[in-house]
Amino acid sequence: MKKHLTDAAIQRFRAPKEGSLEIFDQGYPGLAIRIGNGGAKSFVLFHRVVGRLTRTTLGRWPRVSLADAHNAWRRVAEGKAPTLEQESTGELFSKVVEDWMKLDLVPRNKASSVRVTSRIVDHDLLPVLGQKHIDQITRRDIATLIDGIVARGAPAKARSVHAALHRLFRWSVGRGIIAANPMSSMEVAGKVSSRERVLSDDELAKVWRATNGIHGGVVRMLILTAARREEISQLKWSELDGDCIHLSNGRCKNGQSHIIPLSAPARDLLAGIPRIAGSDFLFTTDGERGVGGWSHVKRRLDVAAGVKDWTLHDLRRTTATGMQRLGVTLLVVEAVLNRTGGSRAGIVGVYQKHTYGQEKAAALEMWAGHVMALLG
Repeated sequence: MKKHLTDAAIQRFRAPKEGSLEIFDQGYPGLAIRIGNGGAKSFVLFHRVVGRLTRTTLGRWPRVSLADAHNAWRRVAEGKAPTLEQESTGELFSKVVEDWMKLDLVPRNKASSVRVTSRIVDHDLLPVLGQKHIDQITRRDIATLIDGIVARGAPAKARSVHAALHRLFRWSVGRGIIAANPMSSMEVAGKVSSRERVLSDDELAKVWRATNGIHGGVVRMLILTAARREEISQLKWSELDGDCIHLSNGRCKNGQSHIIPLSAPARDLLAGIPRIAGSDFLFTTDGERGVGGWSHVKRRLDVAAGVKDWTLHDLRRTTATGMQRLGVTLLVVEAVLNRTGGSRAGIVGVYQKHTYGQEKAAALEMWAGHVMALLG
């Protein structure tokens, strides 16, 4: 196949389903862009050496530019050796990520979104790509990374990694750091189906009993409050006021501040947490940050509890469902969850400003009593 090659055209070329595809550059006989089924694109040059047809790989695009490939072709036409792939002079991926977060991510996003992306960078991107030069990272490298996340049973995380990387590369193109986005037209990992898992009373009791240590305190608070994991795992002493947790809008996923009344069991749980001098975090191992490492903790908890196919977020759905089963109205449940959609969306959300403080406290107290009864 022959085409007039341009950078824009090369970027649009799709990978073949099998094998590889070579597209020759019109006007430069013997020069072609070779596309592997993984998406990698490399320039190859067919020329004769002592009368024998030889194929020389010039290097991967866009690290080796179209102009570099044309110059290599001209050298061969002049009877010289083709220019081979040179060492990258691009910046390290870790340095580009640092600049991207500081200049693009932080100014444009809420603190909660920045924390989520920071965890993706630290746990999923830097260990694999951190020491690579950004212009050496290929479409195949990215696909392998994302496919590995899907394979370990985390399709939602894979989609988040895809989104973060795509934005990073797009920003890098705009800053002139790389010539093209290696993720252009790359399909997002498989669709994440909406979960409907609700733990039974028996399963909930097993999970509670299996918890221990600092992480166990977080899990129990998730059960008692219906809060999100990061809202509790990053909880600070300064966010406690009387018998309530006060979360500012920057601490909540929907950007809405939230007051969580504490039931008697929740207050007892927090009263038993030792305070580290000089630290504002309740749940912490070093005093400098809230607890993390949830993948490892969750695996151990699954074994100890003997409960399968559930996530920490399912505790939030379980608590909401349990409160409704106990007779709590939908409006109050949504207030407990700090939900702005559902029955509180649209015009209701604009004009209905009742905070349901007393109703939330009564609902969470009733739910906590139910949980305690399950434990005997």
